[in-house]
Amino acid sequence: MKTKTVSRLLAGVFILGLSACSKSNSSTTSDNTDKSSTIQLSSNATFGNIITDGNGMTLYFFSIDATGQSGCSGDCTVAWPTYYAATPTIGDGLNSSDFGTITRPDGSKQTTYKGWPLYYYMGDTKAGDVTGDAVNNVWFVAKPDYTVMLANEQLVGNDGKNYTGDYQEGTGVTQYITDAVGNTLYSFTPDKFNTNTFTKSDFSNNAVWPIDTISTIQSVPSILKKSDFAVIQVFGKPQLTYKGWPLYYFGADGMMRGNTKGVSVPTPGVWPIVNTKTNTAPQPVTF
Repeated sequence: MKTKTVSRLLAGVFILGLSACSKSNSSTTSDNTDKSSTIQLSSNATFGNIITDGNGMTLYFFSIDATGQSGCSGDCTVAWPTYYAATPTIGDGLNSSDFGTITRPDGSKQTTYKGWPLYYYMGDTKAGDVTGDAVNNVWFVAKPDYTVMLANEQLVGNDGKNYTGDYQEGTGVTQYITDAVGNTLYSFTPDKFNTNTFTKSDFSNNAVWPIDTISTIQSVPSILKKSDFAVIQVFGKPQLTYKGWPLYYFGADGMMRGNTKGVSVPTPGVWPIVNTKTNTAPQPVTF
């Protein structure tokens, strides 16, 4: 069985022994008015504005879904029921253009937000519950203002080979940081703390490794520290950093969510992904 498949199953079935009852996708209010077809922002004391249905039931992202397709099936959907509304009513503060629909392998439909399929959590029993966040470090409360997200995918280089998290050839799921819509972010090994050593002053090589020009850091997934992120200036443009590492896209990824081609260029490990295991970038040498 593929490692990724095992991860998907573990993510879904570990809580099946809970005594809490599963909630259906069409939750109703006490007055029997079905509000599940409404998607709205709800204020949460821990997470700020979160995305819920009209009954206030929290919706979630699954980091295995970085490609935009659902990695939750079978027993997983018992624990994490999928959310679908054919024509959802979109609440204030949300843009209808951010929502879409995918067809799941079984032919059923699922609503997405910024390309992330949406789910409920079986352990949430009332409006405002957020007990599904950070489960197995792969499930996160759906929010409209994530600056970055997390993906759990097999790394596949530009050479078509599979790589593990230590940049050896092999099969295994690695967690890594993406932008808000699932595009992989990389660091550059020669860089120093908050110092971009790759980009030319005229940006003539920026198409090869485009800098992440996010200028404002908003929310990050709960297993990450917001304080690990910062913004530097590179020849007049902002660039997001993580633990001091300037962050880049890889041009050949084509801004296709889930692509990780950069991990093998020019050799494995020169342009690594970043995650919670990433060490702080070294300080620049001063004389």
